[in-house]
Amino acid sequence: MAVSLEGQVALVTGAGRGLGRAYAIDLAKHGAKVVVNDYGGSVSGDGTGDESPAQQVVNEIKAAGGDAIANPGDVGSYEDTYQMVKQAMDTWGRLDAVVCNAGILRDLTIHNMSENDWDLVLRTHLKQCYNLAHHSWPVFRQQSYGRFVMATSTSGLIGNFGQGNYGAAKAGMYGLMNVLKLEGEKYNINVNLISPGAATRMTNNLGGAQQQDAEERAQVMAPEHVAPAVTYLASPQCQESGVCVNASGGHYSRIAIVRNDGVSFDPHGFKDADWIEANWGAITDLSAPKIPWSFRETRDEHYAAKAKA
Repeated sequence: MAVSLEGQVALVTGAGRGLGRAYAIDLAKHGAKVVVNDYGGSVSGDGTGDESPAQQVVNEIKAAGGDAIANPGDVGSYEDTYQMVKQAMDTWGRLDAVVCNAGILRDLTIHNMSENDWDLVLRTHLKQCYNLAHHSWPVFRQQSYGRFVMATSTSGLIGNFGQGNYGAAKAGMYGLMNVLKLEGEKYNINVNLISPGAATRMTNNLGGAQQQDAEERAQVMAPEHVAPAVTYLASPQCQESGVCVNASGGHYSRIAIVRNDGVSFDPHGFKDADWIEANWGAITDLSAPKIPWSFRETRDEHYAAKAKA
């Protein structure tokens, strides 16, 4: 079945440049009408709203025969994100997919990181997801349909030196996804994550980027390599929820938090730290991992039961 968002409306944040621009253009190419949001600030979050990056992407989409509108709102603002959803509804009468992509960087080791550096990064990344989920959920519930995609990062899921604020925000999205997948399932709302790697202005100052040939990096790490995964996650054809897809430089994979069967004991008695040490290998063994869906069932159990229903 061909992936199509014909007749649907998608909102993409941080879509004036880089990855967000690639997402917006690819969604439009697959039939979606797109709200192109971009605040127009710097990588560190400084600067006032500038609509020109978003408008430029809108112009590109329209020149290719698509339909789009620009939005210069601040994703960390509860009111601005409400207006993004309202703009989609006022313009096209519906909203089918939200891609929370906008982000900033304030990279510092934890002992050098100010409270403001922490708060601004969490506000932009994680509060953005709350804001847009909160405002889009009533629309999705009424439609009995929605696709919600958040841009996480291996900096949070795996770790990266000097990115405590960014990593905490990105890891928080995994936890939010796990809750929203449960809250949204009854209403056909799927919630998934994209963990992208691409050559953008946010990554140009990283050490590895400096060592690569610029033309080669631009080709193999182009945002356009990530966009197809986002388009699929935002489409009706994607029927899974609670999945994190890693996409970077010609490679797609999955990242997941897993658990094992562990070691059971009679809880009428108590074990001490010596018992933990003696059983540490079995407690931490991941040779047969399972991906949880909830406290009660694994992902495989949940989807098997759903297929029978």
